[in-house]
Amino acid sequence: MRLEIRCALLLAVSLLPVSVLAGPGSVPTTAAEAGLVDVAGLAPDITVDMRYLGSNNFTGAPVPGYQANRCYLRAPAAQALARVQQAVAQQGYRLQVFDCYRPVRAVQAFVRWAHAPADPAAKAAYFPQIDKPDLLNGYISATSGHSLGHTVDLTLLDCRSGACQPLDMGTPFDFFDPRANLGHPAVTPAQVANRNLLQQAMQAQGFEPYAMEWWHFSHPEQRSEATRLDVPVR
Repeated sequence: MRLEIRCALLLAVSLLPVSVLAGPGSVPTTAAEAGLVDVAGLAPDITVDMRYLGSNNFTGAPVPGYQANRCYLRAPAAQALARVQQAVAQQGYRLQVFDCYRPVRAVQAFVRWAHAPADPAAKAAYFPQIDKPDLLNGYISATSGHSLGHTVDLTLLDCRSGACQPLDMGTPFDFFDPRANLGHPAVTPAQVANRNLLQQAMQAQGFEPYAMEWWHFSHPEQRSEATRLDVPVR
């Protein structure tokens, strides 16, 4: 099925009210009932590396709500991300996603982690210049756009010379530090160019960047109509 036709069908389903998708008066319990789309169905070439599924993340453990390595988004955002992948592939690149839709229970787990005792290993790897409680000021929030299904964390892989390799963006993903900010003076010109390549590709399809995190983008379409969801990623 051509991408345009598949996108149109997925969009039509996603625009149905949750009451229709999940049944009258019911609360959605699956991604399909919630109107979420598996991005792999639109863009199978995107590398999905959901960091909160395992222990390779700032909490050091699997995060509640993640049960599968799947990237779910609402249809407009999923379709836009598929178009980004098509565009960057023509230049020899590939998208690698670290997080997409995020269940509310995962957001709550992050807040509990931030209030827990100090974690020296995590601090050294993810927030060397910030005290753990201060992560609640701009980095970890009690609510998240990810739970609306419009936000994605990602990077670019360079596939021009054979095996795909991540572009140097100046910091790793989820590095809670000013160096992850867009326009930070400590980032080299080459790293700035790599960030700009990702940002321009995402903005061309309507995604909006987040100034504090080079990897974080949100798609505005239907955002005001969406509700935060807590169905598991499975």
